[in-house]
Amino acid sequence: MIKIYQRLTVLIMLVLAISGAVIYFTVDINTLSHLNAFKPWSILAALFLLAIGLALDGTRLMHLVRISDERISFYEAIQVVFGNYFLALLTPGAAGGAVAQLMFLRRAGVPTGKATVLVIVRTLLSIVFLLLCMPIIFLFDQDLLPWISKKTMVLSSLIVAVVIIFAIWLSRTNLLSYLLVKLTRRFKYQRRRNIFSAYRDFQDAAFLLLKAPLCIFRVFIESALSLLALYSVVPILFIGMGIDINWHYVLGRMMLLNILLYFAPTPGGSGIAEGGFIMLFNDFLPSGTVGIAAVAWRIIVEYIPFIIGLYYTVKVFGRDFISKQL
Repeated sequence: MIKIYQRLTVLIMLVLAISGAVIYFTVDINTLSHLNAFKPWSILAALFLLAIGLALDGTRLMHLVRISDERISFYEAIQVVFGNYFLALLTPGAAGGAVAQLMFLRRAGVPTGKATVLVIVRTLLSIVFLLLCMPIIFLFDQDLLPWISKKTMVLSSLIVAVVIIFAIWLSRTNLLSYLLVKLTRRFKYQRRRNIFSAYRDFQDAAFLLLKAPLCIFRVFIESALSLLALYSVVPILFIGMGIDINWHYVLGRMMLLNILLYFAPTPGGSGIAEGGFIMLFNDFLPSGTVGIAAVAWRIIVEYIPFIIGLYYTVKVFGRDFISKQL
């Protein structure tokens, strides 16, 4: 019990410190003038988009579970979604998010093996969508990475997306297993065992992806719409601050930022998310407003779902259970 309160206290202090530093180092004399122009409707619109994004996240999980010949209700799927936000924000590298999803899926009656595969597929679909969007983003947003040529960025992102899709297809054959055996034959037993265990999970995920293509395509579309709704919170906030923005440029940069956050080592990407936001949008916004926008985005899209996830986790598993997980 004490451990979870300590972890929550550290997290709250970290969030407050990061938010305070972001605002402190980006605020200037122009900040108040733009805050006065802030439109309250934009907050309501941002919350509405958040609700749509989370609801679609829940429905895609329901349909994904159905493909695996299991069933969960929309309410149970929403608990998985919010539980993911809660433990992801408490653990380095957001590793706890996957644990939370497994916990709630098992609670809903999904066997552990299938739950593991579903968590992998859910993540893969999101990453594949973002990677498929990258060539288009790099093609039209030439100022995103000005030190790298547009041709190189488009080609690199296309290669990464194709490699992932090809690896999913290739996992249905024995070729990858053969290559893994050759590549890991000099590894220690435990390390080799862990690699093959992860590969078997990936292979099961690939089989699920290719089991019902039309159903998976539906889940993929739901994944895309869910992410687009969540990312659209940012341009809505910009408009609410009286700023004229290019909507698809903002969405493109949010996609790039969120790909990077999948690999962030800090709990829930704290610090890296705000810093990346400032780097990507500092030139879009008037002086003194980017820090306020970064903090508002994190509060709406991350911290509100985190609080709801805390409620559901305590309600379903109890405080003692969470303490053991942390």
